[in-house]
Amino acid sequence: PWLAPQPLSPSAVNLLVPAMLSVAAKRAVGFLGAKALGQPASQLLRRSAPPLAGALWQRSMFIEAHPTPNINSLKFHPGKTVLPAGTMDFPNARAGMKSPLAKAIFRIDGVSSVFFGPDFVTVTKGSDDLPWGELKPEIFAAIMDYYSSGQPIVSDDAELSHSDTAINEDDSEVVALIKELLDTRIRPAVQDDGGDIIYVDFDEPSGVVTVKLQGACSTCSSSTITLKTGVENMLMHYVPEVTEVVAIDDEPDPMDPVQRQQEKFVAEMAGETYKTPAC
Repeated sequence: PWLAPQPLSPSAVNLLVPAMLSVAAKRAVGFLGAKALGQPASQLLRRSAPPLAGALWQRSMFIEAHPTPNINSLKFHPGKTVLPAGTMDFPNARAGMKSPLAKAIFRIDGVSSVFFGPDFVTVTKGSDDLPWGELKPEIFAAIMDYYSSGQPIVSDDAELSHSDTAINEDDSEVVALIKELLDTRIRPAVQDDGGDIIYVDFDEPSGVVTVKLQGACSTCSSSTITLKTGVENMLMHYVPEVTEVVAIDDEPDPMDPVQRQQEKFVAEMAGETYKTPAC
């Protein structure tokens, strides 16, 4: 016998509808509902599909969000390959223009950098005051939209490799050993925390190895401890010629509009052009 259908509670509808609708249909519903309520569609969409237990199931995808040692960075695991080889760092929106996925994530207000690993995407927000609860639904949607689009991860496949640790013919035995340790021992541990470490240079007279930290590790408060107690100790143990490991920071992009605005504000504060607004 047929049973009379029972009405669903609002909370049940809130959980079932996002799982049943496609992203395209969900956007259409969000737009029409927003028009009827006089609210922006993005706000209604954000409320209609909250992530459950740090993950979202839709279109046969289960995206997990994991914390990193950096409270301003989260690792997103889409359950699919992100990069077939190597890693890629996008410290600003301009750098992210080469990747459709990075470009989509940078469109989300509050995102300061994006990093790609073999099977994860690390997103770093620019402010401690911006809650992850507001960012995660939009990041989930951007990742799902990318995988449903069938676009390549980057426009240039030549960048999908670890060129920094590739051993060249003119590399000395010491440099080759340093690169091998970075690639096989150190890099996997750093990637577990949502970042990467890039070999830059080795100065043989002083024994100083220069590296560059990317992803969650680039802005993490404990990156100095990781660099000294982890990377430096391991390299000095296996390579006696190494005396110190130092990290360099990203050079600011002079064409980045955010960077230019910050420089303008600092110049006004230091000069006479800045005036405190009247109360």
